[in-house]
Amino acid sequence: MATNTAVKDKIKVLKTRYDKLRKGKEFLLAIIDESELPESVFNSNAIANSTLTLKETERILFELEVSRNVSVREVFEAKNLARVVEYTRSKAGEAKLSTDLILFLHTMLMGNINDAIAGRFRKAGEYVRVGTHIALAPERVESMMEAILLEYSADQAAYFTDKIATFHLDFETIHPFCDGNGRMGRAIINYQFMRSGFPTIIIRDKEKEAYYRAFGEYHDSKKARSMEKIITLALTESPHKRIAYLHGDQIIPLADFARTHESSIHTLLNAARRQTVPAFREKGVWKIGNYHD
Repeated sequence: MATNTAVKDKIKVLKTRYDKLRKGKEFLLAIIDESELPESVFNSNAIANSTLTLKETERILFELEVSRNVSVREVFEAKNLARVVEYTRSKAGEAKLSTDLILFLHTMLMGNINDAIAGRFRKAGEYVRVGTHIALAPERVESMMEAILLEYSADQAAYFTDKIATFHLDFETIHPFCDGNGRMGRAIINYQFMRSGFPTIIIRDKEKEAYYRAFGEYHDSKKARSMEKIITLALTESPHKRIAYLHGDQIIPLADFARTHESSIHTLLNAARRQTVPAFREKGVWKIGNYHD
């Protein structure tokens, strides 16, 4: 089931407003991206079972002392993923997604963690499990990666978010690397969005259960609807945040907005989760622009 017309229209309106407001405000957008980096890194690593908190991730990325002893691996996981995020932001306008780019990003992601597997697909004998799903045989990884990249670039009929959702599901089903597949897959989603002229999104650790269910649905029935929904909701949340800042609105917690507008916070939170109000999260807190139009 593909993304419906109403959602497409909503995304089109958001994109038009975002493009109009962003002109001449590249510096502000860069600041938003920089401030969002620790949150993006924290959530992607947490989905991959990192024990670092958001605060610890912030301190590692800003070269500050961490209050507890954390593993060297987790420090490199945070720093390396931040490098991947920053690199993809700088290069999205220059090159389309390719095998060479994916391998390069994986080298960056796994450097100083496991150099023996960094920047290469799984080889003969290197099998991996994804939950209860046994990933594709290593001998088929390279050809299948070429196939999904070709399908992604050649399919001009499917809506772009549906294509991105399906590519992500196929990428994780193949699980082309010995380690780092989830973080790579989520980085690729953002590269694809930036190539389409959209800001980056965050798939959040608190929503990991629904995220994993989407993979189970795809493995069992080849249905991508759940992943399409996750991605389109994240895609609307990200422009909502940037539009509020670009418009110069006062950014306030949704709870404060509810009090001043005599609204039910529970109703507003449900609307925020469905993205039927222009709310967004910062460090896990739902916020909204207090419009002055």
